[in-house]
Amino acid sequence: MSTVTHSKKSCAVNPLKMSQPIGAALAFLGLDKCMPLLHGSQGCTAFGLVLFVRHFRETIPLQTSAMNEVTTILGGLDNLEQAILNIYNRAKPEVIGICSTGLTETKGDDVEGYLKLIRERHPELADTSLVFAPTPDYSGAFQDGWGKAVKAVVEAMCEPRPRTAWQVNVLPGCHLTVADIEELREIIESFGLFPIIAPDLSGSLDGHIPETFLPTTIGGAKAGDIREMGGSAITIAIGEQMRDAAEALQEKTGVPYRLFDRLTGLEANDEFMKFLSEISLNEVAVKYRRQRGQLVDAMLDGHFHLGGKTVAVGAEPDLLWQIGNFLSEMGCEISAAVTTTTSPLLEKMPAAEVLIGDLEDLESRAAGCDLLITHSHGRQAAERLAIPFYRYGLPTFDRLGATHKLSVGYRGTRDLIFEIGNIFLDHLPHSHPDEWALPGARHETLETRH
Repeated sequence: MSTVTHSKKSCAVNPLKMSQPIGAALAFLGLDKCMPLLHGSQGCTAFGLVLFVRHFRETIPLQTSAMNEVTTILGGLDNLEQAILNIYNRAKPEVIGICSTGLTETKGDDVEGYLKLIRERHPELADTSLVFAPTPDYSGAFQDGWGKAVKAVVEAMCEPRPRTAWQVNVLPGCHLTVADIEELREIIESFGLFPIIAPDLSGSLDGHIPETFLPTTIGGAKAGDIREMGGSAITIAIGEQMRDAAEALQEKTGVPYRLFDRLTGLEANDEFMKFLSEISLNEVAVKYRRQRGQLVDAMLDGHFHLGGKTVAVGAEPDLLWQIGNFLSEMGCEISAAVTTTTSPLLEKMPAAEVLIGDLEDLESRAAGCDLLITHSHGRQAAERLAIPFYRYGLPTFDRLGATHKLSVGYRGTRDLIFEIGNIFLDHLPHSHPDEWALPGARHETLETRH
């Protein structure tokens, strides 16, 4: 059991967390032909846009209602209405995802009421889904916003349907990369199942070159498929942040759900494979049996280098849970764990303490550790502490291919062992090319042999 504490500082120094609105905006970016709209000032949207562009290295469709001092006081109906009409006339999206911000939440804008008025005034919007997620950025964090947006999509677009035995819903958390989602799709399809994944960043932000230009998202979960989610046999939710959305889908359509808090690690993937085999009545493919054997071998090879190491980790709760448990299973000690928001998982973390704080808190607790793990904003702390640094999570803007980093499934877990193990190998106290890599092993150098 872990003790969960909150930082009592008056301000955040080198913030770890990102806000709810951009978490919700990223979820909407996983829907096909969608335009995310932040109901707030232009600056709120600009900062989120820069963050996404630097991480994904793609064009990001993101709009704003451009609130100013006057409209904030008088109410944002006119600005929101004009923004929606401009988006509809210029982009013709199938979905407009609306995220509130701290500005409009503090004012108390009744966005749901505004949307009813806008629909009454403009019948041409009848075929466009207007989905609203209340995401004040003065509370919660990135994964909270993602979860609220997915729940809003489910409540607004899903309807009960006749059940299809081989169709399953997948609700991925924001801690999963494009590569993670692609791997999950391939695994599920190998059992003869048809997954409807929403949101699906692997379709919209996977770095492909589109055949034509569209001002909205290109790829992702299609609106028609989302409406069919009510006819699936079961919903697979990945990450604690997806529990509310899965429950909302079950309440509205009757589709039961199964939540997996992580899919990194041997035991977690064994459980996932067993579940898929049970619901599909098909055996695990030979391909994945072989991958399991490769993972076990990688764990044997890697434990010499990971076992006994002390690691400091800063991440969103679900990502912290995923990497923290993996490291613990490999014999590492989580000597410092810092996260962004509350979660039922935090008290179960394999660490003495989990602090809801910032990167300054992480840096002060990471002194003397063997490895620091967080997103790219932690690179200066690692330099000051002179310890190895592993970039993990969003944003990762100073490395290429962050969205294609795989860390789920047997294959992803194996690759994670190799990546982190190689970091430790690079920082061994001895560096002679003829020395053995195994810690504590007796060896001879060229000098001693001659």
